[in-house]
Amino acid sequence: MSNIFHAYKDKVGDILSKMAANGDIPQGLDMSRVTVEPPKDATHGDMATNAAMVLSKAAGKNPRQLGEALAGKLKELPEIREVTVAGPGFVNFRLADAEWASTLRTILSDGIYYGDSKMGKREKVVIEYVSANPTGPMHAGHVRGAVIGDTLANLLKKAGYDVTKEYYFNDAGNQIDVLTQTAYLRYREALGEDIGAIPEGLYPGEYMKDVAQAMVARDGKQWLGVAETAWAPAMRDFAVEYIMGMIRDDLDLIGIHHDVFSNERVMIEDGTLEKSFKTLHDKGLIYQGTLPPPKGKEMEGWEPVELTLFRSSNFGDSSDRPLKKRDGSWAYIMPDIAYHYNKLQRGFKWMINVLGKDHQGYEEKIRPAVAALAEGAKDIRLNVVYCGMVKLFKNGEPVKLSKRSGNIITLRELVEEVGAGSVRFFMMTRTPDSELDFDFTKVVEQSKDNPVFYVQYAHARCASVLRNAKEMFPDADLSPAALGKANLARISSADELQLVRFMAGWPRAVEAAAEAHEPHRVAFYLHDLASEFHGFWNKGRDDGTLRFLHENDRELSMARLALVSAVKTVIASGLAVMGVPPVEEMHG
Repeated sequence: MSNIFHAYKDKVGDILSKMAANGDIPQGLDMSRVTVEPPKDATHGDMATNAAMVLSKAAGKNPRQLGEALAGKLKELPEIREVTVAGPGFVNFRLADAEWASTLRTILSDGIYYGDSKMGKREKVVIEYVSANPTGPMHAGHVRGAVIGDTLANLLKKAGYDVTKEYYFNDAGNQIDVLTQTAYLRYREALGEDIGAIPEGLYPGEYMKDVAQAMVARDGKQWLGVAETAWAPAMRDFAVEYIMGMIRDDLDLIGIHHDVFSNERVMIEDGTLEKSFKTLHDKGLIYQGTLPPPKGKEMEGWEPVELTLFRSSNFGDSSDRPLKKRDGSWAYIMPDIAYHYNKLQRGFKWMINVLGKDHQGYEEKIRPAVAALAEGAKDIRLNVVYCGMVKLFKNGEPVKLSKRSGNIITLRELVEEVGAGSVRFFMMTRTPDSELDFDFTKVVEQSKDNPVFYVQYAHARCASVLRNAKEMFPDADLSPAALGKANLARISSADELQLVRFMAGWPRAVEAAAEAHEPHRVAFYLHDLASEFHGFWNKGRDDGTLRFLHENDRELSMARLALVSAVKTVIASGLAVMGVPPVEEMHG
């Protein structure tokens, strides 16, 4: 088992079961709260279990007394070299060095799949992210949500979930009307008409000229001089399809590929919207009524208007919500309700949406409808991850706006300037809900203050050591499989063992990040691992005995190359979750 903490939790469980069989503690105790994890203070040991604390009451024993009994049994295991009982009953223990050698072999054997978990038990989860409406190219604000969503999806896959990556966009409503009008204006311009300045309210970006030129290439002058009822649907559909193609191409630049694309118009045309409304109606949750004026706002001349309301307050909402506007058209929330109804119909019990912080409160609006539509179904979950804004800088100065996109810096411009891997990594260097300052200069800066460089440099250093080893020992097999057979008992210094201990925590870090829906933890873990490795590297520069390669001690060299190969593997495993290719060499 790659997760050494799970392995020792099982060992603790086996000991407790034997204690129960011997009558030392009662049979049938609830073990679900028993944990084995690193102690808060690393000086206390490699691992700690709370078993005595959480079982003492049911076992009818003093926690300290139960802890001492458990410690006595743990001391009998050859894999454990030291056990102590701390405070009221925490049991701390240190592993024998041979156990850390076993961890190294596991890493080398598992390769990039080290850290894979079965925690998710193949539960289906759909993650909706990016979901930019097709009104223009991807920009920096979209990129952050895209990277966070994609990394979270990769993380959940690694943790054992059956993940579907989904993109949902609104292709009906006012934004699309504006797109259609802009496209037609640019279409006329492409055919030689002087249209003057783009009117206020339309999309001014140069990219709309490309849409128009493509429309002319396909249809020529077909839509000149005809009624709007004729050109508008054609112009709308073409512009939406063209821009979605742009968006797919942009996402491909940073390695993001969705499994499913869903859109509002299909939800309307295939009847999903009507079906979801009818489902709520048939449950007796739709009625005609009025709402009180918004709290905290003085509205002069406000009069109650009868609306079509959903009894969302039955499901924890602060008030009922209108599903239709005064004119009888659908309220803005209804297509989103229909979309989540569609997810339920496809068998998803767990739904995650990654949205900008400007959508704060979305979860509270949609959750009651999901609960109502799924009434009777168990374990339905809806989670929303909110992403903070991205502010762009160069040398500390705000970046000027882009002419091509009208008023934004595009994803393509970001990637062309600093590279896809750097964009993806840097977007993960803060918690999702915090604002992120993206400085083009700092992202490519070769210094320890740049987390992208710092982690990649650690991987490149590992690769460099392995290349140098091949020159020193040209006949040596330096494959992970071969290095796993080295005499790993030679890995014995405190610094070496600390590196192994840290890598032993990668599977646990994967599960914890997945459980908390916090993919940024992967970037943080990699930075800390890189710090451990760089620290050991620097000590080797001052103390020759700590260097990785010793021409006169091949056995020690092979053992330390196993350590280096393991570090390289774990970094690559973490970068794979982040969708960032590892670097073999650093170029200035």
